[in-house]
Amino acid sequence: MNSIKRYLQFVKPYKWLIFLTLVIGIVKFAIPLLIPVLVQYVIDSIIDGQQANADKISQLFWIIGIAVVLFVIVRPPVEYYRQYLAQWTSNKILFDIRERLFSHMQKLSFKYYSNTRAGEVISRVINDVEQTKNFVMTGLMNLWLDLATILIAIGIMLTYDVKLTLVALTVFPLYVFSVHYFFGRLRILTRKRSQALAEVQGYLHERVQGMSVIKSFAIEDHEQKQFDNKNGHFLTKALDQTKWNAKAFAVVNTITDIAPLIVIGYAGYRVIGGDLSVGVMVAFIAYAERLYNPLRRLVSSSTTLVQSIASMDRVFELVDEKYDVDDKKDAKDVQNIKGEIVFDHVSFAYDEKENDVLKDVHLHVKQGETIAFVGMSGGGKSTIVSLIPRFYDVTKGKILLDDTDIRDFKVKSLRNQIGMVLQDNILFSESVMMNIKMGNPQASDEDVFEAAKAANAHDFILELPEGYDTKVGERGVKLSGGQKQRVAIARVFLKNPPILILDEATSALDLESEHLIQESIEFLAKDRTTFIVAHRLSTITHADRIVVIDRGKIAESGSHQQLMNHKGLYYNLFQVQQLDE
Repeated sequence: MNSIKRYLQFVKPYKWLIFLTLVIGIVKFAIPLLIPVLVQYVIDSIIDGQQANADKISQLFWIIGIAVVLFVIVRPPVEYYRQYLAQWTSNKILFDIRERLFSHMQKLSFKYYSNTRAGEVISRVINDVEQTKNFVMTGLMNLWLDLATILIAIGIMLTYDVKLTLVALTVFPLYVFSVHYFFGRLRILTRKRSQALAEVQGYLHERVQGMSVIKSFAIEDHEQKQFDNKNGHFLTKALDQTKWNAKAFAVVNTITDIAPLIVIGYAGYRVIGGDLSVGVMVAFIAYAERLYNPLRRLVSSSTTLVQSIASMDRVFELVDEKYDVDDKKDAKDVQNIKGEIVFDHVSFAYDEKENDVLKDVHLHVKQGETIAFVGMSGGGKSTIVSLIPRFYDVTKGKILLDDTDIRDFKVKSLRNQIGMVLQDNILFSESVMMNIKMGNPQASDEDVFEAAKAANAHDFILELPEGYDTKVGERGVKLSGGQKQRVAIARVFLKNPPILILDEATSALDLESEHLIQESIEFLAKDRTTFIVAHRLSTITHADRIVVIDRGKIAESGSHQQLMNHKGLYYNLFQVQQLDE
């Protein structure tokens, strides 16, 4: 029930709107409850009455006229506003929840996303949040309206005949017991079904993104089998839930069908004995239906509520994901930084149970200095630079920026001082203009043009079908690798940060693209503290210092010439690459 309490916090701002919707709904549902009263009056007072036929017809027309006004003039606008307000309120609540979730997702660390499928996250934000809408529509509105309908019906029935009312309610305890019995387990089964559906969605998301791999290795048949397994698992969980749900409906509907039969039998017996009028009997049978129809709907509502509560649980599981990297209470903004950085005996492990990836790294980087990290793959080069913007926090030691521990700064403020160009820069499926503006959303178009020129990107952008307004496709698929890198560099030029990180920024490019990008990078790195992670050593010989990382430790450090003279690890790596080339 904790999920419901937490969900109600999102509902709270709209409580008076929900109350108004309920009041309108009660009016809407109360109007049809007048029909049995009209039927009883027509039978007992008009048809069986003692007045003349002309008077009977006149009364009948008056009764029908009043009913027409209620059902044709009063009820339609009542129904419209009930539906509109209910939908508006529930959709606004979903909007607030998704807004909160997206804000939360942006604060979660890289560690979370490396361990969680994107499709799983998307399923919770889209499918599960949408399912919780039923809690508002059903649990906070329709459920109460059905209960109000039941209470009004019982109240009217009691005014007619107390004994007959009690007879009509004889099966009610059985109804309550059956609902309690069946719907306790249904929540568990529904949650398992939702999880299985999320797994299918996660699998599909990965495969759609990696369709080029599937086709290039011609493994369509293998992937079909894998998908069938995932889809089959979902089918099993869905059928488990369906079976239990069907049992619940069969039992509850049988109980609610018995009640009108009991009413017909007992009321008929009393009519034959002259103790009850035909009109009252007909009205009671009608009210018995109106009493147990909402109870049948409550069964359906219970199923819907179980599904929505199970989805709530999954939504709040995402909300409860802890931030591995978060601001301290007294964290401050980064202001007027020089760009001097010290790795003070830093160690790091991605998980507490794993071995350290970095071990006692100590390095002092001066303002404006260019540092290149080199070494074998898996040595920890990319891990070092990912600690600077606090994508992860150090396990031991500390990183100082201008003599202040970076954990004392606000994360967003720190990252605003850092520009990154990666080997595989992500572009969004929007225009080239919007992708460059990611570096500074408030920048003018002229600023974007200047940044693109500095990144050697302006000319090729103008040659695109719609220039800067050209949509680049998901992950920038419509651009070549070199073009994507130049857009990414333009993004950093626009940001104009004092600290620059280049992680394998040219390793996957052809020579012409590499030359253009190398030229842009050297211009970009001027007068900035720059960190370069490089595989191709010929691209970093200009660096002020080259740091060789071997198995998480600093093995060597110095200029290109110093390390070549030293003839250690760097010298050997350089010679091997020269031979390869």
